[in-house]
Amino acid sequence: MSIAEVSEASDLIDFLVNKGNGVKGLSQMGLEIVPQKFIQPHEERLDFTQILSSESIPIIDISNFDDPKVAESICDAAEKWGFIQIVNHGIPIEVLENVIEAGHKFFELSVEERRKYLKENSPTHTVQLKTSFSPLAEKVLEWKDYLFHIYDCDDDESSKLWPAVSKDQVLEYMKWAKPIIVKLLEVLLEKLNVKQIDESMKSVVMGTLIVNLIHYPMCPSPELTAGAGRHADVSSITMLLQDDVGGLYVREPKGDGWIHVPPVKGALVINIGDVLQIMSNDRYKSAEHRVIVNASRNRVSVPIFVNPAPDAVFGPLKQVLENGEKPLYKHVVYSDYFNYFFSKGHEGKQTIEFAKL
Repeated sequence: MSIAEVSEASDLIDFLVNKGNGVKGLSQMGLEIVPQKFIQPHEERLDFTQILSSESIPIIDISNFDDPKVAESICDAAEKWGFIQIVNHGIPIEVLENVIEAGHKFFELSVEERRKYLKENSPTHTVQLKTSFSPLAEKVLEWKDYLFHIYDCDDDESSKLWPAVSKDQVLEYMKWAKPIIVKLLEVLLEKLNVKQIDESMKSVVMGTLIVNLIHYPMCPSPELTAGAGRHADVSSITMLLQDDVGGLYVREPKGDGWIHVPPVKGALVINIGDVLQIMSNDRYKSAEHRVIVNASRNRVSVPIFVNPAPDAVFGPLKQVLENGEKPLYKHVVYSDYFNYFFSKGHEGKQTIEFAKL
């Protein structure tokens, strides 16, 4: 495909999505500027005068998870920021480095190999190659590709069919990450007077674990585009491993400024998603965030989205409302909420309006 042809929107979608070239394929074409479909309107570009260099999100040492001060720090940050970085979590550094490297290796495969994992070709629904955010629904495309996995520690048959170049590294990372996810949820829910995560609660707060290998290729015009537009996650919580390139920004708690979340070696970024904001009746905050891309380096990040099961129904917890607090949200089926999120482009925190009373 020629550079001239990719300027046509329909041909571009065919090249990116149907043929499986993705943004990686575009980035290898020697473009001097991104195609029009990737250019963000001015109001959606990161205004560098709004970056608050003096602010930073909390970094919390969780080596002693049972210390009440650690739990308090996590819950306080969830209320104020919606974002933290955790260190001394116990995952070996080589496990983290290996899964980042696996992300690079998968996207270094030939397009013929990568194409095997497009939705229509993939040997299992638990792994799929995707591009942008929701390319058939959004007005402006995002400069990224990702390999999406649904993780189930009891489903060995499905994960055997994941790409050989990255499968073992993803599974090893998830084996280490899951106990930390459980502990974080226990701490956050205990503050909401949920004393135990039983099976029904487990289905609501962590019924589905999705892990993505996201690849943000080098971009000829990073100031015009976005790796991820402004949005809040529709998870309970998200655990993000980022490489050393940087580019993640979070909205300040009150105001229009943006705070860079710098890569810290060995750290994991944890953010509150809409599900916990709704369940906590706004005590916890799902913070708006975005990703900018890089002109000279490919960036890989590995988020784990800790989501309800598709058929789970969630809303403000009865334990939160028992003192007469008025609910701010209705109860909704998670699949309806999730599908609404993906039915449009990223729109800041608009998705949560779907559940508002």
